[in-house]
Amino acid sequence: MTVLHLADAGETADLAAFLSRLVHYDRAAAVRLQAHGTTLAVFGRPPSFEVLAIRTARLAKPYENGLEVTLDVTVSAGELLESADESAATIAVPGAVTGPPWAGVLPPRGGWRQEPGLPAPDAVRAMVAAAVAEFRSRTEELAPERRTRAELDRVGREIWSRPIGDTGLPVRAAHAAQSLGFLRPVPPAAPSAAQQVPSGESPLVLYSSGAWLRLRTPFGSVAVRRAGLGALDISVH
Repeated sequence: MTVLHLADAGETADLAAFLSRLVHYDRAAAVRLQAHGTTLAVFGRPPSFEVLAIRTARLAKPYENGLEVTLDVTVSAGELLESADESAATIAVPGAVTGPPWAGVLPPRGGWRQEPGLPAPDAVRAMVAAAVAEFRSRTEELAPERRTRAELDRVGREIWSRPIGDTGLPVRAAHAAQSLGFLRPVPPAAPSAAQQVPSGESPLVLYSSGAWLRLRTPFGSVAVRRAGLGALDISVH
């Protein structure tokens, strides 16, 4: 079995927390792992949010058991979570599974450019909180005979598809980031290397590449396909 050695216990705990949240939303969740050198990227798709979540982790050394230069495999998120050993700072890669359709279509590796118009982190969090409150209020006001799945989905689409600030990023992307623990404030203590933010730069940054938008936070990223651009500029692996 392939064992990945993470940089420290903190990296292992953060990765386990991300996997735990994915499993909370979908007990049968799968994740795609890609590793090269000392960087591990974990891709997941929490249901209902319609986004791709990306969590990276630093590796202390590439691999053991004779693995080749790179790793690229889709596995069970639950099995991967169960193998995490925080005290040893390791995680064992379980057997491959047949990946869901999204696992074969990832955002492009390059060509990202920063987009303007993203509000400050506190404003983004407030916008998510307001949207959650509005959804709860509007659905609770529905008469019992109107409280159908179709009507709840309609209200949800109306609220979560609204753009954030002057960007094309939908509120649902920020909602997903918050639900996955990516939008939490950066602690005042010195963050780990995976959480460092360049001096003078907001901890939230929006990037675009072709049909994709990516919200980068110190704790992970959320990528979403821009409305109306179809399947342009995808990376099929």
